[in-house]
Amino acid sequence: MSTQDLPERLDVIAVGAHPDDVEIAIGGTLAKLVKQGYRVGIVDLTDGEPTPNSPGPEARFAEAQAAAKVLGVQVREQLDLPNRRLFDTFEARVALAKVFRRYRPSVVLGIADKTPMASPDHWQAMQITDAGVFYSRLTKWDSEFDNLPVHTVKQQLWYPLGFGSLKTAEQPGSFVTDISGCLEQKMDSVRAYKTQFPPGKERVFHLVESQARLLGQTQNLEAGELLISPKPIVVDDIVATFGEPS
Repeated sequence: MSTQDLPERLDVIAVGAHPDDVEIAIGGTLAKLVKQGYRVGIVDLTDGEPTPNSPGPEARFAEAQAAAKVLGVQVREQLDLPNRRLFDTFEARVALAKVFRRYRPSVVLGIADKTPMASPDHWQAMQITDAGVFYSRLTKWDSEFDNLPVHTVKQQLWYPLGFGSLKTAEQPGSFVTDISGCLEQKMDSVRAYKTQFPPGKERVFHLVESQARLLGQTQNLEAGELLISPKPIVVDDIVATFGEPS
């Protein structure tokens, strides 16, 4: 199969275990990327169902599509992997790698770590994403990937999702993305999940917004989101980056 037979490529793909993971953690970053002219996609590994207040997968899927529209992302795909029973398997790795091969992103964003007291699917999603990025570039294995062309992701970044913990990022490449002007868009995308966040869960909105504002205020910005690079960030001009030239 040639690239001419594939859909238009995406610049960035963000991967979550469930619909709403990506919006909660980096919805503002995705909205900002779209405004900057990049093509952005979201991949939900599961449909997130069952959950206590949702009438079923169709309702959750509709909420996910509404949230994607709020953010302006061009593509949202949902894989047929099981919620609550998500595991890092060969089949899950291949399924995600096929998405990367079809859309050929330069950057992949995935969950950073375990989320204590929250779904263990998040940790499994991190491992599946790491493996999917690797599998996407493997040669001499065409039959496993429906003969989709090999694709090398140029950079993988992680996003923390466990807001219930105050653990700070320990990796050397941590940085804050400026989502000033996109905070309300982010919050509206989270609010799109009406079945997940009914009136009794207003604290979730306060937690998400306060986290974004806190990260922003560390750099005198309206709001920010944390991303982690597995490699240190290279800076060419430390004054231009960190100071104010005279």
